[in-house]
Amino acid sequence: MKRLLKQKNFLFKLGIVICVLWVLVAVLAPLIVPRNPLAQDMMERFLPPGSAGHFLGTDELGRDVFSRVLMGSRVSITAGLVTVCITIVIGTIYGGIAGYVGGIIDDIMMRFAELIAAFPPLILAMVIAAALGPSIFNSVLAMTIIWWPNYARLMRSLVITLKENEYIVASKVLGASHLRILVKEIVPNALGSLLVMATLDIGNAIVTFSGLSFLGLGTQPPTPEWGSMVSDGVSNMNYWWISTFPGVAIFSMSIGANFVGDGLRDYLDPKIKNK
Repeated sequence: MKRLLKQKNFLFKLGIVICVLWVLVAVLAPLIVPRNPLAQDMMERFLPPGSAGHFLGTDELGRDVFSRVLMGSRVSITAGLVTVCITIVIGTIYGGIAGYVGGIIDDIMMRFAELIAAFPPLILAMVIAAALGPSIFNSVLAMTIIWWPNYARLMRSLVITLKENEYIVASKVLGASHLRILVKEIVPNALGSLLVMATLDIGNAIVTFSGLSFLGLGTQPPTPEWGSMVSDGVSNMNYWWISTFPGVAIFSMSIGANFVGDGLRDYLDPKIKNK
């Protein structure tokens, strides 16, 4: 870990700072919000940033934008993290089995994964979320369905490469079971690549979930969430702060996660690491 943090990659360190700050905000939001994010005051509608104690202004219902951005981080970041965690587990198991077993089973399993991956991800997520009904759970489920094939394909390719190594052959000769070889020998050596992909996908998951909420398929009012807040601002374009600040939150968290993912990729790539 110390070697990782000693990297000279400034963007990697910046990404860590951004992500850690947003995670802390999400965890501590109920304790640090200055106002009730659901409280409405029609006498304070559309106040600009800095007015009457509202640091980032108010929306069309007089709700404090700053408080709603802070509380919205809990939903957006949690949805992104949960989606990535579920997809990496499903994809790792599925792709690991397909790559290790091989043959006709591998062909059948991967054709099914490629069938799902062939659809445009966002459109498929919209269709699934719309069919299941607008809710946080259904949006996360829709994103899980569209993303797990990516991890399955990556894990399969890693397993096919790793299972021919000498230490795997030696384990087989010593009588190790297929399950032990897969879990104890192959998966740990594939975690680096999976971790890089997962880190990069956290930002994409947050953006996708916010997009579904923007379209009314994710978080439902009055729950604060970054995508739905941007949607509220679209109908009130004259009051730029309503959609700008949650949009900046989405951008900063997604770009921070991408900086971390790029840094991890550079660290784990031996060609770059040895330079």
